[in-house]
Amino acid sequence: MVFKRLLGTLGVGGPEVDTVLDPGAVTPGGSLTGEVHLKGGDADFTIEHITLELVARVEAEHEDGESEGTVGFGRFTVGGGFRLAAGEPRRVPFALDLPWETPVTELYGQDLGIVLGVRTELGVAGAKDSGDIDRAAVRPLPVQEAILEAFGQLGFGFVSADLELGRIRGTGQQLPFYQEIEIAPSPRWADLVNEIEVTFLAGPAGVEVVLEADKRAGFHGEGHDALTRFTVAHHGGPADWNAEVDSWVRQLVEGNAAHGHGHGSHDAYGHGPHESHGHGHGSGPGVGTAVAAGAAGLAVGVVGGMVAAEVVDEVGDFFEGDEEEDEG
Repeated sequence: MVFKRLLGTLGVGGPEVDTVLDPGAVTPGGSLTGEVHLKGGDADFTIEHITLELVARVEAEHEDGESEGTVGFGRFTVGGGFRLAAGEPRRVPFALDLPWETPVTELYGQDLGIVLGVRTELGVAGAKDSGDIDRAAVRPLPVQEAILEAFGQLGFGFVSADLELGRIRGTGQQLPFYQEIEIAPSPRWADLVNEIEVTFLAGPAGVEVVLEADKRAGFHGEGHDALTRFTVAHHGGPADWNAEVDSWVRQLVEGNAAHGHGHGSHDAYGHGPHESHGHGHGSGPGVGTAVAAGAAGLAVGVVGGMVAAEVVDEVGDFFEGDEEEDEG
């Protein structure tokens, strides 16, 4: 988006900046490319730096409830140290290496409602200013897609996707937040499980898959959370992903070892306190960035038959008020 807010800072017409991302979705660990388009203002200016920041809209849990905010997870200086003449157009190409844990924003071209992108910061004459966020599209890695495809083929239904501030302890998580993809149980497990949350923590060698189930109350007491983890390589996976994922769900739901290892604390970031069962991860209800499914077009056949189980539309303008938050 074009921004020209340097006008007030510098007292004259400042440069215009428009960051344009190349079309198409990229994968986690891939390269996000594009150009920063500059147009000189009413006078000559020295462009000290052009910095791009990867940002995402993330939910955080507090004692008083939940809140949402923008979290940065990578900064790149892509240009600077040159004089931009009045009215002069200039283009600065860039390529940003995405972290392996970058959240997925779409499946088979269908938007999941995850707000993620690039914010441009321009440094001019000792001042700096940031523009709006240009949203990026991130598609799953092949192994992530295969796992979600298998869930769909097994009859699970897509509900929502969101980003949670915090750490999943006992994993190799690198970013200060993680993604949860919430799915409704297939008819086979509907009597035992309310929902299952899938988290991918990708790395150069493979992907950690964290599954958490909200188990229904039974004859022996209240329901509880169960959690289990699996590690898969990027290449050379099982010949039958449906059978593999089915075995994961069976271990998750029927296994006793995972009992009580559910929602944990947001350690190291102080966004708690939350109930901790030793190896869990913090989680909210996930409606803050839930995708509008069903009537919004995500319904039939997403991830190979994963049918939308809930229609929630709260995508909206998530960034309203972020400028004030940043300044604060």
